[in-house]
Amino acid sequence: MSGNLIQRAKAGDKQAFAQLYLSNRDSLFRYAYFKLGNVQDAQDAVSDCIAEAYAGVTLLKSEKAFTSWLFKILYRECCRILRMRSVKSAEESLDLSAEIPVYDSHLAPELEEALKTLQPDERDIVLLSAVAGYKTREIAEMLSLNHATVRSKLSRSLAKMKNFLE
Repeated sequence: MSGNLIQRAKAGDKQAFAQLYLSNRDSLFRYAYFKLGNVQDAQDAVSDCIAEAYAGVTLLKSEKAFTSWLFKILYRECCRILRMRSVKSAEESLDLSAEIPVYDSHLAPELEEALKTLQPDERDIVLLSAVAGYKTREIAEMLSLNHATVRSKLSRSLAKMKNFLE
């Protein structure tokens, strides 16, 4: 990613920020989709992430950290949506006339079940690695974890999933 683009975006160049967004759009959406499980929530999370990033790009200290900074914002947005879902779900569970929501997922049912066996932090690491394509060092930076911790959690998580699927 061009440091020049980041400098221009920090200086208020909307086109430069748009180019930065476009270079990250697919991986941001894939991560949000697999974390949240449906297209609409993923689109909302990415949209909110980009709005927050655009508003705060001038505060970015390190140009090298742009992508991990975006994913930290997206991670927070996904967590916010999940919290809102749990509150809404609790409210709806009190209303017996409410419709049962349909889960929209394009994951193979077995893979979906294997992901559910993981703890939320393990699932995040697997999704950032397998879906978004980030290396363990990048994931460690995004999640503010030690690199060795991310490597071991990724290895254990993939082994858990493999055992579940066998």
